Amino acid sequence: MVSKGGQGERQVSAADVDSSRATVLHVDMDAFFASVELLEHPELVHRPVVIGHEGGRGVVTSANYAARRFGVRSAMPVARALRLCPQAVVLRPHFAKYRDASAEVMRIFRDVTPRVEPLSIDEAFLDVAGSVRLFGPPAVIAADLRARVRKETGLTCSVGAGATKFIAKLASTRSKPDGLLVVPPEATLEFLHPLPIDALWGVGPATRDALQRRGVRTVRDLAETPPAVLTSWLGPGAGAKLHDLAWGRDARRVHTSRTEKSIGHENTFHEDVADLGALRRELLDQADRVAVRLRQGGYRARTIALKVRFADFTTITRSRTLAEPTDLARRIHEETVQLLQAADLRGRAVRLLGTRGEQLVDADGEMPGLWSDDEQWRGAEQAADRAVLRFGRGAVQPAALIAPRRAPRERLGDEG
Repeated sequence: MVSKGGQGERQVSAADVDSSRATVLHVDMDAFFASVELLEHPELVHRPVVIGHEGGRGVVTSANYAARRFGVRSAMPVARALRLCPQAVVLRPHFAKYRDASAEVMRIFRDVTPRVEPLSIDEAFLDVAGSVRLFGPPAVIAADLRARVRKETGLTCSVGAGATKFIAKLASTRSKPDGLLVVPPEATLEFLHPLPIDALWGVGPATRDALQRRGVRTVRDLAETPPAVLTSWLGPGAGAKLHDLAWGRDARRVHTSRTEKSIGHENTFHEDVADLGALRRELLDQADRVAVRLRQGGYRARTIALKVRFADFTTITRSRTLAEPTDLARRIHEETVQLLQAADLRGRAVRLLGTRGEQLVDADGEMPGLWSDDEQWRGAEQAADRAVLRFGRGAVQPAALIAPRRAPRERLGDEG
């Protein structure tokens, strides 16, 4: 059985849990960027630590759990984080270190099973059904995996095990930090139904509030709502998917041969640009182009990446994995602007700027957040797509792009 804490509390498995049919694992590294940095700063392990650029418009890239207890979160301005937690230590990010650590962790995963589906730099699904004869039941595999990651990398991870990807991922979230939670198939509803409705994929704050106004507060409430009623509230697609999730149904499998695709656009300026406003307008144009191509291809991007090349030809890349994949220019632009601010240009002139959507998924297979801010913009962007199809690019565009550009571009580089 599952050992439970109160709502919102950490949950871990009892020692005698039957994991024989919980063969899907979700492994999520704990405060990954911060944990990698703390490997070189062991004296700070028990202190609040924020990863980001202090001063200016720097934003939080990551924070350890000691800082999170004060309300510090990723993408928050560093200045605000320090107001919430004045005693926090700010460390600069080193993305090459994170990529190297991720590669080592993924190698360990693949030693356990070839069926590994990375979701981002710090999390992956594993199907261990074919590994039980060699390594024991899934709970033993998960415990050994956590111990090996700690021994070989110095990092900790949380693992959820279940019969489906949805339950495994939810279990890893509930077991954080540094925990293991196994949800046997027969305990799925016991685990799932007491949870608040925003535990379900696709239920963000706006969706939660809308459902709560209808008296739906827990997953059990939603599960017991007649499908026809859910359909009338949410539409046939979203209503059916949420109803399935509320009953623990998720037919998706762990995919190991997924082709990594990306869609991007980058521009080299005639003259180097240091003005942040001009760079933001350029990112808005790029976000619009990338979003249009995502929608045309039927994709959404899990990760948004920014590329910056400075006047001295130094090049940096930054990326962020989203809670929900997107194909909307507004969301892409928000993310790239935050990444640009986090890069802390310090007035350095920019020669090239690029935007890319990575880790693409089929739009038809993803359920967007219901009543989310993104969805309020979806109709407008789709209408713009139809206008562009009929009248050509430039027929409809953001107002910020109508004014003449400060810096003409030398090269346009759409890439697939």
